[in-house]
Amino acid sequence: MFTPFHLAYHVTDLDAARRFYGGVLGCQEGRSTETWVDFDFFGHQLSLHLGEPFTTTRSGKVGNHTVMMPHLGVVLPLEAWEALAGRIEAAGIAFDIPPVVRFAGEPGEQRTMFFFDPSGNPIEIKGFRDLAAVFAH
Repeated sequence: MFTPFHLAYHVTDLDAARRFYGGVLGCQEGRSTETWVDFDFFGHQLSLHLGEPFTTTRSGKVGNHTVMMPHLGVVLPLEAWEALAGRIEAAGIAFDIPPVVRFAGEPGEQRTMFFFDPSGNPIEIKGFRDLAAVFAH
């Protein structure tokens, strides 16, 4: 059974977060106050609170990449992933890891891209042709 997750973390500017998560990523805004805002992050609840963002390090070894840890992510159907990659590029958002195929020809083949929100929080978006392959091994 699918149930949405809830994740809350800090951002430094709610207006910048609204422009990025709402405008660029296309997430619908939910409830908010002067100190936080909720978004529908691809079917999950993301709560962004004013404060100091979490510390990250480039310490996660995945395939040929060393990725930022920790990071937020979501898995999308490939067509939605491709559309989102286009929106991010059109918005002039710099990729930390540009869109790439990971584990080509293997179980769990996926597309991935990494970028940062305006507060420096790392985000990974994965794309799968077949979502049933997410847990393939």
